[in-house]
Amino acid sequence: MAIGERIHFFRLLRGMTQKYLGTAVSFPERSADVRLAQYETGSRKPKADLTAALAQVLDVSPQALDVPDIDSYIGLMHTLFTLEDIYGLTVSEADGEVCLKVNKDKGKNAAELSKMLCAWKKQADKLSSEEISREEYDNWRYHYPKFDTTQIWAKVPSKELSDALVDAFKDKLKADK
Repeated sequence: MAIGERIHFFRLLRGMTQKYLGTAVSFPERSADVRLAQYETGSRKPKADLTAALAQVLDVSPQALDVPDIDSYIGLMHTLFTLEDIYGLTVSEADGEVCLKVNKDKGKNAAELSKMLCAWKKQADKLSSEEISREEYDNWRYHYPKFDTTQIWAKVPSKELSDALVDAFKDKLKADK
């Protein structure tokens, strides 16, 4: 699903007009609805800063908006093939149904994906048992990983910041040796 469709989906979910959302992200009022329509129809693709602003107004994570292009079955299949390559996703059969599984022994990425899928299943089970409402479940999904309490998420400094710190303290590091 393209980013424009996700923007449209969440805008309607939040009961917003194109003009309202457009002005909320600082488009001029006279053209806010036209500009937003361009993003929703896919004739324009928002840059990262606009995607972040849209996500903030829509109350979702930016990643919830910018998903892989799965508008066609072929695009979806290639997304799944990529998940196989990177995360060890496998296709199998259980009880006459086709199932997707993660081979967590494939490596660190596969093990991490497996943990994330287990967290998702835990939330889906809570929804199924009516322990949480659909709204709470959707809030968990659309803000993932913000409300995921099953794992500890750490922000890692960028390579540029790390290199700058090493450079700034290289004399101190040499003196300590």
